[in-house]
Amino acid sequence: METVSENACFGGVQGVYTHASKACACDMTFGLFLPAEAKDGPVPVLWYLSGLTCTHENAMTKAAAQGWAAEQGIALVFPDTSPRGDGVANDDAYDLGQGAGFYVNATQDPWAPHFQMWDYIADELPRVLTANFSIDEERQAITGHSMGGHGALTLAMSLPGRFTSVSAFAPISNPTASDWGRKQFAAYLGDDESQWAAHDASLLMRERGFDGPVLVDTGTNDQFLDLLRPEALAAACAERRQHATLRMQPGYDHSYFFISTFMEDHVAFHAEALYAK
Repeated sequence: METVSENACFGGVQGVYTHASKACACDMTFGLFLPAEAKDGPVPVLWYLSGLTCTHENAMTKAAAQGWAAEQGIALVFPDTSPRGDGVANDDAYDLGQGAGFYVNATQDPWAPHFQMWDYIADELPRVLTANFSIDEERQAITGHSMGGHGALTLAMSLPGRFTSVSAFAPISNPTASDWGRKQFAAYLGDDESQWAAHDASLLMRERGFDGPVLVDTGTNDQFLDLLRPEALAAACAERRQHATLRMQPGYDHSYFFISTFMEDHVAFHAEALYAK
């Protein structure tokens, strides 16, 4: 692992690091904020998964999360959204290829050799974090935006006991019924739609739910509402009788202005769950 940068931030350190990923067969970059408490021992961690076209840097610099995390003594990890590099497959479209990993393990060419983002987030990066930083692996929570909200919800429901809580900002809630999902799942996973269901938050909610609290915020002026399908997740939560708070925020869109406005709520929500464990 190599240190790209480290900056003092709200009494802690905001770092950027690269490492050779076996899962993705390329170098991967992530951001990590460690609060001051990490100097004295392992701290809880909140994962933030970003959306289409983003790198590790977008939320790290725009989501206004570090101050609230420092207040709660929580680390923040900002993974990249896909493998990258000259030898990594890509596409001219913004919503496929580099910057659009969709947090799945690709099984189809040309994506399969590198696009193993599920394994990277679920298995490899957690080991990198706990081996190199003062992170408490027993206290983890997860959130994300748009494509990252999809990833946060599906990972949380598929890894029982891993995360104390899950939240999302404007998640892609029903990708098997949306052009933000069907296109990518066909490319990465193939045409057998039965293989897609494991990565659809609304279907997973109906099937198994989440063993903790859920918080989801979406803006009423989000320009991508038809692609996000928040109503599908709401219906699934109601059917499952899931412990969930689903909010439609009047006037807000899909931007980081929306995310930064409600970040305090999300960090406090996760802090309550993390420190109750």
